[in-house]
Amino acid sequence: MTCPLCATDAPLIQMPVSGRPDGASAAVCAICVDQIGGTPEVDHLRALPSTMWSEDPAIQVLAARLLTALSHEGWAQDAADQLYLDDETRAWADNVVAKTDHADAHGAALSTGDTVVLIKDFPVKGAGFTAKRGTAVRGISLVPDNPAQIEGRVSGQRIVILTDFVKRKR
Repeated sequence: MTCPLCATDAPLIQMPVSGRPDGASAAVCAICVDQIGGTPEVDHLRALPSTMWSEDPAIQVLAARLLTALSHEGWAQDAADQLYLDDETRAWADNVVAKTDHADAHGAALSTGDTVVLIKDFPVKGAGFTAKRGTAVRGISLVPDNPAQIEGRVSGQRIVILTDFVKRKR
């Protein structure tokens, strides 16, 4: 198979890509695995300017990290300058947790995909039921323009929940 980083034909090894909670991984050749964990070899990674455009975010992250490690090389710096990554993928590549103003009732930061527990009963307007205290809401999403609100599914309904009524589950 062809390695998505160096474009050589070699057996691929599944390698975890750090910095992401969902345990993302990428299949790359053994030489690339060694170089990701150590000192990158310039000649082996000459294909990065073309392979960095992969549609797989894990490959994009690895390419961005390798290009940064090779930034002393002119071609690598040029490729890194051209590489476009969305904000979430860029944060992953930089190993930076995305900054959010969303916080639960106790001040713990909330992120997309977190699980929260309701700490108060409240009627759900328009749905005709009451969301009960202790209900776990999995896979929340953040309301981008309002840090006091999140969205989640309760009793099969997608609803908006005030962050004052939730506690992040660890």
